[in-house]
Amino acid sequence: MKTYTLQAIHDLIGGELIGNTTQLITAPEELEKASTTEISIIGTKKYERFWSKTKACCAIVCEDISIEPGDNKAFIKVKNPDLAMSKILELFSPPPPVFHSEIHPTATIDSSAKIGEHAKIGANVYIGPNVTIGANAIIYPNVTVLDECTIGSNTVLWSGVIVRERCHIGNHCIIHPNASIGADGFGFRPCPERGLAKIPQIGNVVIGNYVEIGANSCVDRGKFSSTIIGDGCKIDNLVQIAHNCNLGKFCIMSGASGLAGSVTLGDGVIIGGSVSVKDHITIGAGAIIGAGSGVASDVEAGKTMLGYPAVEARDALKQWALLKRMVNEKR
Repeated sequence: MKTYTLQAIHDLIGGELIGNTTQLITAPEELEKASTTEISIIGTKKYERFWSKTKACCAIVCEDISIEPGDNKAFIKVKNPDLAMSKILELFSPPPPVFHSEIHPTATIDSSAKIGEHAKIGANVYIGPNVTIGANAIIYPNVTVLDECTIGSNTVLWSGVIVRERCHIGNHCIIHPNASIGADGFGFRPCPERGLAKIPQIGNVVIGNYVEIGANSCVDRGKFSSTIIGDGCKIDNLVQIAHNCNLGKFCIMSGASGLAGSVTLGDGVIIGGSVSVKDHITIGAGAIIGAGSGVASDVEAGKTMLGYPAVEARDALKQWALLKRMVNEKR
């Protein structure tokens, strides 16, 4: 078991140390569940009320904390508790699944594929013709990478991932279980002979560096050219990104959200959970779309939008207040 002194934790994250504890710290944990040897977090003042009931010996706390830690307990006051806690989580992180050999004997790898130095390929993986796998990449069991794809160095593909032909994934990416990269875009048109004619999708998907895509999410290939996911984007589970979308750098998409075809997101856009965005919409850099909203028209850079259909947050709040007042007046 890993254990650390309070001083070792303080040396790692910095900040202001308040109080002291003689306990060796064995793990991070939520306030309500923490034991006497565990460290927790008070990210904002509203969580102060839980401290009197927790058994945690230490907490990472916000700068405006107004309580004291108590006997044989300590606070480490930092500017950003979440970032500080991320360092502690890394400290206690268990090792990844073991590879007994760099390439499992049951993996099927085409003779034309190029496998980088120290790349690891698990059981029952399929690597197609002319695929390139970068150095130190990790391909977990039951992954499929089809023809002419490239997987960057230090990228991780978890079990069940499918990367369709001619798609490209950058360096230091993480693609979580059962994500689909490069499936056909949803293109059909009414046709007298066939009812619905399938529109061929001949493009691909290009994913930048340091991108993370959650479990069971889908990024569809472009109809003509590429669906693009910019550097540093973070995509949650169960997200749909349709054909020819173009995401700038460091965008965030929360779970169960979806982009219809040819949507453009500027750098740093944040999409809340269960948001839906109409096709051919542009959302400007730094805009925020609140959870459950439906975006049917372009959004200017920096705007915060709420509602279905989405409007500027201040207008949405006024509308909701008016509706609430009207309901109360009828009672």
